Amino acid sequence: MAGFRTHITVSGVLGVGYGAAAVQPLGFPPDVAILAAGLTTVGGMLPDLDSDSGVPVRELFGLAAAIVPLVFVPRLIQMGLTREGVLAVLLFGYLLIRYWARAVFKRLTVHRGMFHSVPAMLISGLAVYLGYHSDSRPLRLLFGCGVMAGFLSHLVLDELYSVDLRGLKVRLNKFAGSAVKLFSPSLPATATCYAVLGAMLYLAYLDYTRAQGPAAVTAW
Repeated sequence: MAGFRTHITVSGVLGVGYGAAAVQPLGFPPDVAILAAGLTTVGGMLPDLDSDSGVPVRELFGLAAAIVPLVFVPRLIQMGLTREGVLAVLLFGYLLIRYWARAVFKRLTVHRGMFHSVPAMLISGLAVYLGYHSDSRPLRLLFGCGVMAGFLSHLVLDELYSVDLRGLKVRLNKFAGSAVKLFSPSLPATATCYAVLGAMLYLAYLDYTRAQGPAAVTAW
């Protein structure tokens, strides 16, 4: 299994490439590309949230507590909140994620469970796509796909580390097949993961139809 620093390095390099591609040939401005690169890097660390080690969990939830509330600022402003209201949401959002969400997540997940899977990758991308308020769908897709690209790099890297290529015979360790997966041995965990994914896909569909108007429903 790849180490935490390895994942950060790989997702960081991937993020730089993703950000460069966002500018050329995709045509996004440099500030957007920098944010996309950062989200790709963070996406590469997300699967470690179910790690048994305390360091990745502590660092990632600390980062999430600082960044996730900021992502929702444009949506909070659209809702008509005052400056003080936005600051209050940011403060309580930080405390909620940093302490309560971390404790709940740790209790409900196991290492290499369904959070370490392809459906979880799709959920992470949809969460960014739905959570980031912007009239530009390509911009939201850029950010959501960046998170998924980083997430996928983590899964693939873990899978590669489960293969021992030394010598003439390929050997698989006990973690082989547990990274890039669609299901887990736990039926409740698998069902819950797919239920969340289905709900988020439905929300994405509603978002699409609202943006396109009645014609989109007929076309669908």
